[in-house]
Amino acid sequence: MDFKDQVRQLSERVSQLKNNIHTEEATKNAFIMPFLQVLGYDVFNPLEVVPEFICDIGIKKGEKIDYAIFKEGHPVILVECKHWKQSLDIHDGQLLRYFHVSKAKFSILTNGLIFRFYTDLVDANKMDEKPFFEFNLEAIKDGQVEKLKEFHKSSFDVNSVYQSAFESKNSNELRALLQKEFNDPGDEFAKHFVKQVYPSAVTAKVLEYYKPLLKRTIANFINDTLNDRLKMAITNDDSLSVEPVAVASDDAMPSPSLPGQAEKAEIVTTEEELEGFYIVRSILRTKVPATRITHRDALSYFAIFLDDNNRRPICRLYLNGQSKKYLGTFDATKKETKVEIKSLDDIYNYAAELEAVVGAYSNGKVKEE
Repeated sequence: MDFKDQVRQLSERVSQLKNNIHTEEATKNAFIMPFLQVLGYDVFNPLEVVPEFICDIGIKKGEKIDYAIFKEGHPVILVECKHWKQSLDIHDGQLLRYFHVSKAKFSILTNGLIFRFYTDLVDANKMDEKPFFEFNLEAIKDGQVEKLKEFHKSSFDVNSVYQSAFESKNSNELRALLQKEFNDPGDEFAKHFVKQVYPSAVTAKVLEYYKPLLKRTIANFINDTLNDRLKMAITNDDSLSVEPVAVASDDAMPSPSLPGQAEKAEIVTTEEELEGFYIVRSILRTKVPATRITHRDALSYFAIFLDDNNRRPICRLYLNGQSKKYLGTFDATKKETKVEIKSLDDIYNYAAELEAVVGAYSNGKVKEE
């Protein structure tokens, strides 16, 4: 049985037994000791796993931590245990004190279900307030299993794991920062991009306009990237039957309480619709930046807008659920004209109409109501 199978087997054991575990000691015996065994340590060898390891703290003598894992005669990992029902958020202070007076480079705070791994990435010999890695036996992810494997006895190396922890910490912080900026771009983040596309000084008013646009552009970029990968996957494996899916930003996702949600849930953005969108973008990119050409899918048509503004429609594609395909173009009065197209290449025949309506919006010749 390989490491991943052992972890999953322990996960099943935890789920089956936890409601019968009523004490901290029982948690140790049923969950935590088996977890250390999965990591390859002999919990019955006092030279390898020391229970009730003494960590004298100042004038307080005889302070004990639940387990210390030894390597070459020195403690390398401290393990502090709690009952499986207890929250770990209120217990890291005790482990921090133990870590400070120990030579161990890593520590684990656990309730048998969740295992939080700490080290001293911020200040030397002082345990970080935040774990660099958290593993939940009831929510196993393959990538986390590989990370956990770094602590296995057969491959554990203090220096390499410490370096990995450093990378994980920075990666997590960058990820959180990107998520925050993607959801709500800050002034400095937005200014970095705006000043590269806006020809004049980036004032507060300019930023006010561009920040929502930047947010939509990021969402569309992620959408396009995922759909490109999906198309590549379909192309590379014709044996798989896969339908392209629509990926939308948080703003575009329907609220559970909104009427019409069932209808929206049936909308699927197809590969053909996206190809049509890219054609429209290519036609108009000489008139406006490509990022300003956006799309939204509806049940009966695929709409393309300027600046993701439904009061600035450029065209509509009618490609699904009918034997014939149509392109709907708009004029300066926003009147739609539907024409039949034999293939997506026919869209190029209507470049003048597409450019004209975008020009009308840009010149302020269209009243937006």
